[in-house]
Amino acid sequence: MKTVLLRLSGFTFFPLLSLVTPLLLLPVISSFVGASGISSVISGQAIGTFGATVLMWGWNIEGPVAIARAENARDRGAIYLTSLRTRLVLMVFVLPVACIITAWVAAPDFRFDAVSMAVASLLAGMSPAWFCIGMGQPKLLAFFDTIPRFLATVVSVPLLMVTHQLWNYTLVLAVATVAALVFFHRKLSLKGSWLPRNILQTFVDIREQGHTAGINVAANAYASTPTPIATATTPAVASGALATADTLYRFGIFTVVALGNAFQSWTIEPGVSQQRRRHLVAIWSHAVLGVVGAAFLTAFGPFASSLLFAGQIQATTELCFYYGVSFAFLSASTPFIRNILIPAGKKALVLRWTLVSAVLGVAFMLISGTNGNVVGVAMGMALSEVLLFLTLLIPALRFLNHESSSRDIG
Repeated sequence: MKTVLLRLSGFTFFPLLSLVTPLLLLPVISSFVGASGISSVISGQAIGTFGATVLMWGWNIEGPVAIARAENARDRGAIYLTSLRTRLVLMVFVLPVACIITAWVAAPDFRFDAVSMAVASLLAGMSPAWFCIGMGQPKLLAFFDTIPRFLATVVSVPLLMVTHQLWNYTLVLAVATVAALVFFHRKLSLKGSWLPRNILQTFVDIREQGHTAGINVAANAYASTPTPIATATTPAVASGALATADTLYRFGIFTVVALGNAFQSWTIEPGVSQQRRRHLVAIWSHAVLGVVGAAFLTAFGPFASSLLFAGQIQATTELCFYYGVSFAFLSASTPFIRNILIPAGKKALVLRWTLVSAVLGVAFMLISGTNGNVVGVAMGMALSEVLLFLTLLIPALRFLNHESSSRDIG
């Protein structure tokens, strides 16, 4: 328990520092793009975040498990180099597509700002955070992910205030990201090349993560689409209100990620005792976080959004409620996916239900958006999270009980 508390404190503090980072930027950005530009910029952020998910492929799900189970530093280094090569290849395709989609969705006057934000958000896909999580070392996460991005934001704020040009932030963040990767490479004493020498093998590595990547991409499809859909189909005021609720929701997700990071290696480490108890601690912790987060978002979301966006626009209580529902069920399903089903090799099961949830949720959002119902867009995302949780609950509990019974018999 002492170990998990140390990990939890580290994996909570540093993601929360990441949470503070956008808070420094948003009031500044809102002051020069105004209410009409907020939804375009947040759409760029959402599309860039989805691009980062595609870029990450399956490494943020499968990678920590592989690192936690690796026997030595050499094996861990080989896993990391493989991930770096696959992500660089994917970057060639993902970056231009993300920029084109962002330019198409954004309002004409804010296309360049939106694309800049998309690029800045997409760079998160190159982060070594998943490796640090698998190692169970929050200090690595701090030095090579959180602190570089935090410093990039601090440097960018005065530049944005003076120039009102969002590309300054993108440039500074890109430099910080590359520098962090170089230092991380040296820290691990990796001798291999970043660039793939055997491009065919790299595509094989990409294909082998197809199921996990599908889970990752599908899950983030319905999580990243509400703001772009609302921006493209509803008036600026309505889409702006949804964008503010969406932003608060994404800030809240950091707490889910932090909790999941703390528990993942703790629950799946080989040879641990009382593994069922560890799983139950993780499950109940995520359930409590989900309920508390949903209540907080619903009650304080409108006021917090007004402060966050410098009074330019404000989320409604109804929008915050549906985003709160999404948060609660996202948190509740996280330990089932990350700690039980994925390590058990049930990737196809998770992928199948994630795709079903994504298709139904996005369809609901599109229908609602084309009918001018911005609240329906938020409901669509909530529908996806509820459906995914319900369909994975029984298989996860069944496997957990079977695993415990097998261990008792053995």
